[in-house]
Amino acid sequence: MKFNAKRTALVGLAFMAICSFWGLYDFTVPLILRDTYQLGDTVSGVVMAMDNIVALVLLPLFGALSDRCTLRLGRRMPFILFGSLTAAGLLLVVPVVVKYGPLPVFLVLLGLLLLAMGTYRSPAVALMPDVTPRPLRSKANAIINLMGAIGSAFSLALVNVAVVTTVDEMGVESSDYTLLFVCVAAVMVASTIVLLCTIRERKLVAMMPPEPQEEPAKAGEEAPKRHLSKGEMTSLVLLLASVALWFMGYNAITTAFSKYATQVWSVTPGEAANCMLVATVVAIISYWPVGLISSRIGRKRMILIGIGILMVCFLGGALMQSMSWFAFVLFGLVGIGWASINVNSFPMVVELASGADTGKYTGYYYTFSMAAQVLTPVLSGALLEHVGYHTLFPYSLAMVTIAMITMSQVRHGDSRPDAKRGLEALDVED
Repeated sequence: MKFNAKRTALVGLAFMAICSFWGLYDFTVPLILRDTYQLGDTVSGVVMAMDNIVALVLLPLFGALSDRCTLRLGRRMPFILFGSLTAAGLLLVVPVVVKYGPLPVFLVLLGLLLLAMGTYRSPAVALMPDVTPRPLRSKANAIINLMGAIGSAFSLALVNVAVVTTVDEMGVESSDYTLLFVCVAAVMVASTIVLLCTIRERKLVAMMPPEPQEEPAKAGEEAPKRHLSKGEMTSLVLLLASVALWFMGYNAITTAFSKYATQVWSVTPGEAANCMLVATVVAIISYWPVGLISSRIGRKRMILIGIGILMVCFLGGALMQSMSWFAFVLFGLVGIGWASINVNSFPMVVELASGADTGKYTGYYYTFSMAAQVLTPVLSGALLEHVGYHTLFPYSLAMVTIAMITMSQVRHGDSRPDAKRGLEALDVED
């Protein structure tokens, strides 16, 4: 059983486009809400939670709908095509509204964007396990996350070159995000076109071997679904709770760091973006080695290592009073920690699913991750506004510490292929 890295990277183009969008969204929207529409941190946190509120409904819904899709393009491709192209078109309108539109129009546009993104995120992510055998999914998810990190890095890198800052006669600075939004929209369209031209979903799914716990489906019948034992259900609940907790900790940083760095460390938005860029670049470098190590030592153990790294980094961030070289070291380690978690958490969830309900379990994963991201911008935003900006890193530290406790009790979903020796462990197909 060989791993096809090239095909997995092509499947990951959809996730790359998604992460390019979210890298843009998470970094620019808080600044737009603050600088253009003069919203406070608590209200801004509510707006930033809106995408996750929408996702709570849409991701499980469209994950399950894609399980039942029978169109010629496949189960997932129709959703990917519609959602990505619609979102890219709407993205081009955002900078125009920021320049000329009032807040209600901007919020309506954000809502439409989030609806478009919500239609295809679960199908896009479910495509990987659809075409990848179970033992190889950590390696495959490493490449999927690598592609996502490239998308995020692209957006963050563009902040340094594609945002035009001007100063008016009163000395007030303003930023023009037009080129940034156009570039990200172009990446989304190009990625979707390449994916559509190179991946034949129905053919690849038909080539997949039957999964061990499943009986082959009869002609015209749905593939049988798996029923969880009591122990498996307990592990699933604990695993999903852990997902929610580490997303609460990590998302608090990604959502508020641009404001935190400019307020507490007195740096420019570009310098703040560079910190996040370091984390993203290091994660890109880490994903494939993490996938290989995970196939050796197991998914759960690698996740626990990643959580431990985040705990150390968030403690270090809490102790820092100003920007220094040490911040880049910490954010580089954050990239390693987050890669260790991301590569393995989704495969652990879908390990408990059958091929017939992979989309549904993908929806479960995103329900808990998005529920966390609904709560955390509001809660951490309220702490920032009413207690102080110094609460950001301690808040994140508390969340990942609890995640360490819950994750340590998970007993299922940790599938490992038989260990190989020497160069066989790196065996991949072109």
